[in-house]
Amino acid sequence: MLINQTIQELKDMKLHGIVNMLEEMRVNTSLQELSFEEKLGMCVDAERQTRENRRLARLLRQAKLKVQASPEDIDFSATRGLDRQVYGNLVTCDWISKSLNTIITGPTGVGKTWIACALGQQAARKGKSVLYKRLSRLLEELEIAFGDGSLVKVRAKLAKMDLIILDDWALAPMTKRGRHELLELIDDRIGSGSILITSQLPVDQWHEYIGEPTLADAILDRIVHRSHKIELRGDSMRKLKESI
Repeated sequence: MLINQTIQELKDMKLHGIVNMLEEMRVNTSLQELSFEEKLGMCVDAERQTRENRRLARLLRQAKLKVQASPEDIDFSATRGLDRQVYGNLVTCDWISKSLNTIITGPTGVGKTWIACALGQQAARKGKSVLYKRLSRLLEELEIAFGDGSLVKVRAKLAKMDLIILDDWALAPMTKRGRHELLELIDDRIGSGSILITSQLPVDQWHEYIGEPTLADAILDRIVHRSHKIELRGDSMRKLKESI
C-alpha cells in the first residue's frame, strides 16, 4: 500500500521515468536482488533518459523538419561529393554553438534537403532549437506579419532559434519586402544563431538573385563569409532509387 502511495506522489511530481523503473523492479526478480545504491542509480538514469526523450520530441515537433532524416544514415557515395570530415565536423554542432552558418548547394535531387534535415535532427539531439522553412514560404509569412501587425512578434520568435534551416533558396523571385526581411532575419542572428541554407543556385549567383546591390552586399557579407560550404554533385538520387 505504501509503494502505491509513493508511486502516485511520483506521478504527481511528473517523475515518470522513476515510476516506470520502479514498476519494472517490482516485476523483474533479477532487479530486486540489486543493492539500494544500484536501484537508486537506475531510477535516476531512467528519469534523465525520459526527460531527454521528452525534450527531443518537443524540439523535433517545433522544428517541423520536412523529412525525418537520421544523421547516421548519410550516403557518402564518391560521385556525390560529400566529404566525410566536413560532415563529421558539422554533426558535432560546434558551428551552431559558434553562431556560424552552413550552405549546401547542388542540382535538384542530390539530397540537399535530406542532409539539412539530418543536421537539424542532430542539432535537436544536442538540445538546440531548430526551425525548418522553405525560404519562399518564410518570406510570405513575414510579409503577412508585416500587414497584420504581428511582425515584431514573429521576428522575436525567429531570433530565439538556435538554427533556422532555409530550404530551396532562390527558387522564387525576391521581392523588395522580402529582401528587407531577409536582411533583418540574418542581422538578428549574428553572434546569436545559425542559418543552414540549401540551394540549387551556386553561391556566386546569389548576388544577382537578390537583385538590389546594396542589400545583396549586406546579406551575403553576413552569410557567406561565416559559413561552412558543401557543394554536392551527381544525378538525382530520387531517379537512381526509382531505377533500382
